[in-house]
Amino acid sequence: MAEVRRTVVVKLDVDDSDATLLHETVEEYLWACNYVVQDAWQDDYKPTSKTELHDRTYSDVREQTRLQANLVQSARNRAAEAIKGVVARWQNGKKASQPHFTTPSVRYDKRSATFHDDHVSLSTVNGRIQAEYVLPPEGDNPQTEYLRDDTYEVTGATLQYRDATDTFYLHIGTKADVESELPDEGDAEHSTVLGVDLGIEQIAVTSTGMFWSGDYLTHRRREYERVRGDLQRTGTESAHRTIERMGDRERRWVNEYLHRISKAIVHEAIAHECDEIAFEELTDIRERMPGAKKFHAWAFRRLYDYVAYKAEAEGIEATQVDPAYTSKRCSKCGTTLDENRRSQAKFCCRKCGYEVHADYNAAKNIGFRRLRAGQKSPHGGATRHLALKSGTLNVNGGYSPATQ
Repeated sequence: MAEVRRTVVVKLDVDDSDATLLHETVEEYLWACNYVVQDAWQDDYKPTSKTELHDRTYSDVREQTRLQANLVQSARNRAAEAIKGVVARWQNGKKASQPHFTTPSVRYDKRSATFHDDHVSLSTVNGRIQAEYVLPPEGDNPQTEYLRDDTYEVTGATLQYRDATDTFYLHIGTKADVESELPDEGDAEHSTVLGVDLGIEQIAVTSTGMFWSGDYLTHRRREYERVRGDLQRTGTESAHRTIERMGDRERRWVNEYLHRISKAIVHEAIAHECDEIAFEELTDIRERMPGAKKFHAWAFRRLYDYVAYKAEAEGIEATQVDPAYTSKRCSKCGTTLDENRRSQAKFCCRKCGYEVHADYNAAKNIGFRRLRAGQKSPHGGATRHLALKSGTLNVNGGYSPATQ
């Protein structure tokens, strides 16, 4: 027997008063996460023990929020995991900065939420609310396969709010013990990865040759900055209120734009029958990417989050890989040289002469990095493939044209 875990994304039907409570719960939960991190950052030695962090912060968080005990503990655990991640990167000689939680989400367990067949009861800052599930008809979908099947047990869930659609979703974790079976050769042959490179001029490029320009995002951002600067120089109370409203509008259109790109990336993965989407690791991306600002780093993280939950609903996994040398390595022959990257947009291998858009070359390398990681598993390796424009390529260079 083997334990199988799956996550099911379910839309929630929430009325206005309950939505207000959930928004307030999210706000105080994120405050609690950040409070724990800030407390840990007061010391040169960063505590990662949940027990130590509990002793240091639990009473303060209970006093300063309306969160019930289980959500306070959940926030502490989430902060502890983030702190451990930073410390681990430091120990490996990598850069990492203080974590800061902004994504509107709350992690629930079976003490702070009660899961039923068609609805859920969630703890909030003012008692519990009940939210109905918005489920598709029974059929070939994750909700039927994992949530409606009594074989799978619900383990917990993460509440997420999607600003672009003004909707709450529940990412419900499930698990089941199933007969362990080795994947057959046919299943392995269909293990395919889509590589995605992120950038400023091209916000996203896939290994299948799809490009999404960053020009629109950059242009709109500059327009908002220009108008905001003019209003700040005015300095009136009315100008200050206008700046606040502008900030809300800006966040909405950026989120909507990123939602459209994330949807297109997931559709590209579906079209090429991919079961993984590989991104470069987002930690310290500003330091690695010339010209990147804090806004770009935020946008890249938000885009990844959007792709991750959309892909999850389709049974596709989103992962991050070490981006070292992916911009300088030739995706055709493997030669890695600084001189290969001729400009921001042009890649030309000094050894084999392969010439291509630099971001497309990087997207393929990111996908290859994930393929090579698959070789470490007993069933990975050459049977895993990278999705390309007109077919797939395995880690050993074997090309398979797309089926007609």
